[in-house]
Amino acid sequence: MIRSPDKAAYFLGIDVGTGSARAGIFDRHGKLFGTDKCAIELYRDAPNVVEQSSSEIWDAVSAATMGAIKASGLSGDQIAGVGFDATCSLVVLGENGAPLPVGHTNDPSRNIIVWMDHRAIDQANRINKTGHRVLDYVGGRISPEMETPKLLWLKENSPEVYGAAWQFMDLTDFLTWRATGDLSRSVCTVTCKWTFLAHENAWDASYFEQVGLNELIVDDFSKIGTTVVPAGKALGSGLTAEAAADLGLVAGIPVAAGLIDAHAGGVGSIGAEGGGGAEANLAYVFGTSSCTMTSTSKPVFVPGVWGPYYSAMVPGLWLNEGGQSAAGAAIDALLALHPYAETAKESAALASISLPEFLMIEAECRLSDGATPVDLAKGVHVVPEFLGNRAPFADPHTRAVISGLGMDQGLESLISIYIAGLCGIGYGLRQIIEAQSTAGAPIQRIVISGGAGRSPLIRQLLADATGVEVAASASEEPVLLGAAILGAVAGEAFSNISAAMVQMTRFSDRFTPAVGAMTEIHNTRFEIFKSLQDTARRGIYV
Repeated sequence: MIRSPDKAAYFLGIDVGTGSARAGIFDRHGKLFGTDKCAIELYRDAPNVVEQSSSEIWDAVSAATMGAIKASGLSGDQIAGVGFDATCSLVVLGENGAPLPVGHTNDPSRNIIVWMDHRAIDQANRINKTGHRVLDYVGGRISPEMETPKLLWLKENSPEVYGAAWQFMDLTDFLTWRATGDLSRSVCTVTCKWTFLAHENAWDASYFEQVGLNELIVDDFSKIGTTVVPAGKALGSGLTAEAAADLGLVAGIPVAAGLIDAHAGGVGSIGAEGGGGAEANLAYVFGTSSCTMTSTSKPVFVPGVWGPYYSAMVPGLWLNEGGQSAAGAAIDALLALHPYAETAKESAALASISLPEFLMIEAECRLSDGATPVDLAKGVHVVPEFLGNRAPFADPHTRAVISGLGMDQGLESLISIYIAGLCGIGYGLRQIIEAQSTAGAPIQRIVISGGAGRSPLIRQLLADATGVEVAASASEEPVLLGAAILGAVAGEAFSNISAAMVQMTRFSDRFTPAVGAMTEIHNTRFEIFKSLQDTARRGIYV
């Protein structure tokens, strides 16, 4: 049954990113009525080790939700559906849902291995040497960001925790379980990060046996997901009384099976009516990391690009997922290397803005007399792969390169390296687009979302660097909107995600790539980018 428009109320989207939990309330037309956020702690004790606490995250979700309700001027009983998205981080729970420690500190509150944690590189390399058929559906090589390498690391380094675990969950699935008591896993999370084969609706037991995780096969994969359901499906009996009290909502509200955060950004941005449909548009989420998502009607195998995943984002379509492990974080790391960064930070703080925002304003002030953004980076080139290359090379070992630095240590030099870093982000995106097009998955435009890509200058620079039109979602919060779309489907305001996308999403600005001499400049810089990338790859071990 589909709710009539007069009965459909408001829908709550909850997004748990790397650094904060956010909540937003939307109506059935995608209009945003109120948002709020609450910071989340990251624990870093060693290189490549990043942990979080599921209890802290739930508290942050509660605070953000109550703040969004207050900001909207609505009441909890006006919410007709709830959707969650989150990073693809690994949550480890003992009996009765008690948190178990995942690191050498043995702190049970720190029970999450964060997506960006690369402690399992060795395990990922060993898994990749098996050549198992499930690897065909992750671009040929599994990433240490995914869950089975992390689980193998846990088994080998904390066998007592591994053995005592009741559930291993993706963070999104933890949140929906915490909200409803339903242990169902989303097809998005387990297909994209756990090797579930959605097109076969099955796990492949031989994979777990071959890589040394045979314990997970027991009781029909009960520790990692016996029941796998489509994103947007209403779970259990809705919001439990305990969760409702935590969130300031009413018990029984429908709660949807969730999505990974980047995929929620895709749902909240690419399906606008008149925009060519999901297959025409590449969803590009530019945040701490970047994620690219391309939808096709038939499976397309792209070496180095994750997937193809069936129904992992848009029901009935195959998904290819790329991006980079560090994007906004790469820019932050790049700027931190410059001697003028601390002085510029002080100026940014006086204006109550971030350092990248300050540099963007300074760059815009220098674009008079026909100058273009790339002119500000002249002679400086950056390959911003501080955490390796997620796609299209699936190489976690490669590292960043900076070329063209001189003796200037002032603001002009800092702006130059900032713009060069953004160009590098664009050229990495261009590589992914070209690899997918060659394999049979071309796109017409990039639809951008994410906090790191909100500036019109950045959007134009990405269009110029890739040679592809960049469109922006009309919503200021497309990731939250994507989560709210799930809530709207669970709340029966729409029959499915695709129908909700058409009604709740739309484009605003479009940025056409430059032509003529500017195209040649970016083509030349792109060739230099690839040469530096090759040099970095050769120099890893010498």
